[in-house]
Amino acid sequence: MSKPAMREEQDSLGPVEVPEEALWGAQTQRAVDNFHIAGRPLPRAFIRALAQTKAACAEANQGLDQLTPDVAGAIVAAAEAIASGEYADAFPVDVYQTGSGTSSNMNMNEVIARLASTDGLPVHPNDHVNRSQSSNDVIPTALHVAASTQLEQELIPALRHLIATIARREGGLTAVVKTGRTHLMDAMPVRMSQELSGWRTQLELDVERLRETRTRVNRLAIGGTAVGTGINAPAAFGDRVAARLAERTGIAFERESNGFAGLASQDTAVELSGQLRTTATSLIKIANDLRWMNSGPLAGLGEIALPALQPGSSIMPGKVNPVIPEAVIMAAQQVIGLDAAIAAAGQGGNFQLNVGLPLIADNLLNQTGLLARACEHLADRAIAGFTVNEDVLRAALDRNPILVTALNAEIGYEAGARIAKEAYATGRPIVEVAAEHTDIPRERLQALLDPAALTGPQGG
Repeated sequence: MSKPAMREEQDSLGPVEVPEEALWGAQTQRAVDNFHIAGRPLPRAFIRALAQTKAACAEANQGLDQLTPDVAGAIVAAAEAIASGEYADAFPVDVYQTGSGTSSNMNMNEVIARLASTDGLPVHPNDHVNRSQSSNDVIPTALHVAASTQLEQELIPALRHLIATIARREGGLTAVVKTGRTHLMDAMPVRMSQELSGWRTQLELDVERLRETRTRVNRLAIGGTAVGTGINAPAAFGDRVAARLAERTGIAFERESNGFAGLASQDTAVELSGQLRTTATSLIKIANDLRWMNSGPLAGLGEIALPALQPGSSIMPGKVNPVIPEAVIMAAQQVIGLDAAIAAAGQGGNFQLNVGLPLIADNLLNQTGLLARACEHLADRAIAGFTVNEDVLRAALDRNPILVTALNAEIGYEAGARIAKEAYATGRPIVEVAAEHTDIPRERLQALLDPAALTGPQGG
């Protein structure tokens, strides 16, 4: 196989051979040569946010007389093309690189400079594209822009879709009463709509937590430059960039008031990851409930039947498994694992810089994307289509001795326990055993032990 044509590029360390057709330059090529750990670049969402940041920086620089209109305009045009998805192959730098993300920042600077340059308008990656900036404030800024955008465009809408799907099912299941379970053991009855309302509220609280954390995600490190002091940047630069990003995205970005915290700490990313972990645990709880309710169908609970999506066994004909809840659980477990790595990387702040930025960016955006797709799958391929086996639910309720709890006020706990034990031992309905051991009229016993009447508070 013939070697591709090469050209020579120069950086502060000397000459570097770069593929002739590559849009990047010497510093990107050094990173390509040096880093082969993940075998993949940072997520597309991060590259888009980084390009948006460069466009906003060019606009701010022009407004502050740091760049001429023709240079700024050429940078903005190139950055916007990249943000729209063009030139995706021009960003090959591995996830695991220098901890500041300098290689990715220079990759963007070099590609924009090459695209923006013409014979009469040379654009330099450092002097022009990176003007008033450092990798140390640009990369955390792009991280926050990407995370906030993905929350708004993907995860929060997906959560709301799942919430709405559960709410629709609630409305049709109000009359369905089932055996409640605590410790996986029979407990007092609940309406299936009440059970689903618990799922819905979990997810509504997840959205509430994410939105509250997002107010801090929307604060950007830009303007801090190298160490947080803003060296080589006009005082108004960070505010102007944040304002331009807000206009471009429709998200209320603002400059982080303390540049030292914005560069040295990634506590906000750690906080957001923790909220994503909480959302993951909500999905696991819901998915496991669905698995248990669907279990059997003969030797398990068999309360519902999930949609049959594919054969469940290569050896057992007719077996159908709860594949969507299982897939959702694995995705959510991965989110929890990614959170552990983000927490470790968040501890990587020494003095004026955190050096785990590429890992945090990669994991945070992967978490958000996984959860968004998991929510959609759970809503559309499991919850929307499950059917209820009401005969199974009714039969279990009729045999449930725990219903004797409703008689506590009439006969006391100890007498109730004796009745429940006998009902368990004999397999007889609780109303029959209670009729034999109390002087409560049968009609009143049936009213007291009516499962539907026991799904809410009793008495005045």
